[in-house]
Amino acid sequence: MTLLDAPHNTPLRIVDLAGGESVRRRLMAMGFHKDDLVELDGQAILRGPVLVRSCRSDTTVALGRGVAQKVLVEPVHEPS
Repeated sequence: MTLLDAPHNTPLRIVDLAGGESVRRRLMAMGFHKDDLVELDGQAILRGPVLVRSCRSDTTVALGRGVAQKVLVEPVHEPS
């Protein structure tokens, strides 16, 4: 699933960064790498940017919806 389809406040693992080389390079420069853990903090109303928090560095980044659609994630299930 993409970041746009992901549930809020749930740990997510980045599976892949889709898109062209420039988009992937830009995402990696912002701290998004394969196998990193992130959480979807919120979305602006009226289809604005998506707020994504990195669990590793505890920073929040606003991503446009087009870029967020290129970040493929999966939910992290912690052992019970």
